[in-house]
Amino acid sequence: MAQAAPSADIAVAQVAPLSGVLASTGQQMVLGGKIYFDWVNDNGGIHGAHIKHIVVDDAYKVDETVRLTREVLANPAVVALFGYAGTANVSKLLSDGVLDSGGAPLVAPYTGGEALRTPFNPYIFHVRAGYLDETEHMVHQVATLGMTRIAVMYQNDAFGKAGLAGVEAAVARRKMKLVVAASYERNTDEVQDAVKQIHAADPQAIIMISVNRSTAAFAAKYRALGGGAQLYNISVVDPAELVKLAGIKAVHGLGISQVVPYPYGANKPVVREYQALMQKYAPGQALSYTSFEEFLGAKVLVEGLRRAGPAPTRSKLIKALESMENFDLGGTRVQYSPTNRIGSRFVEVTVIGGSGKLLR
Repeated sequence: MAQAAPSADIAVAQVAPLSGVLASTGQQMVLGGKIYFDWVNDNGGIHGAHIKHIVVDDAYKVDETVRLTREVLANPAVVALFGYAGTANVSKLLSDGVLDSGGAPLVAPYTGGEALRTPFNPYIFHVRAGYLDETEHMVHQVATLGMTRIAVMYQNDAFGKAGLAGVEAAVARRKMKLVVAASYERNTDEVQDAVKQIHAADPQAIIMISVNRSTAAFAAKYRALGGGAQLYNISVVDPAELVKLAGIKAVHGLGISQVVPYPYGANKPVVREYQALMQKYAPGQALSYTSFEEFLGAKVLVEGLRRAGPAPTRSKLIKALESMENFDLGGTRVQYSPTNRIGSRFVEVTVIGGSGKLLR
């Protein structure tokens, strides 16, 4: 045969929300992985094999995540799962035994849910800090500013409740209590009740555990009622999308916790690499924390595949990822071991400035 068989490819499957309320996030997630995989393929691949990046849309629906994951894992060529979104979605893969029976690692899920970290699960390799780390950081900042009246607006599912639990724990450590916690339903932006409850409680700070559309809807409605509290959200929101959906007036000053380094500067080699590959493989696409996070995840996965040697298997890849005990991605490090799957605990808070750009 003149040509190598296609099975020489290394298949990596990404089940991501490319439609529905998280579509813009899902598209950024896929892009971040794709630009790095494209670069690796253009530079000889991994031990001569090319990465085949399989992407399917789950629309952020839990049952679809499970169905599609079973489907991709049935393909023996798939050695890894990559860049999934949603605490509830990935939790269901665990509770249904999909990851256990499939035996493939899931690298860089876009979630900080504690249920995916504790108890220890051997199949999930986290690149980001958890929601407990993020909420602790935000509550610390709020308390340092002398604010004691804190409210929470959260999505009524595993994701929102994970974040709420984090805020409650951080507030309790400081001998304080939340003035109110109000929820909205997953896959909607119907936040009117939450706005009324929280506005009536007159908080000084509101920590939101919500996605783009619901965050934007809350900020716009709350500000329209004259609400003046300092707004915060965790790292899953895209500031550009918030400005687009709610207008700069509603989200100016909103604080967002971040779990990867600032992708808009040029102070780290890995940030410069990300910017150069965005320019090359996705010209005209905006830089974002979301695509940068999955770019870092792709670097982790590729290093694991390199260490797994030619013709990697699912189990060889897990052992290879475990060996990355202090791996430098280019100015930011991840640490894994046979007993640790939380690669980083980095958190910092950024703010949406008057022009809509994020400020550190």
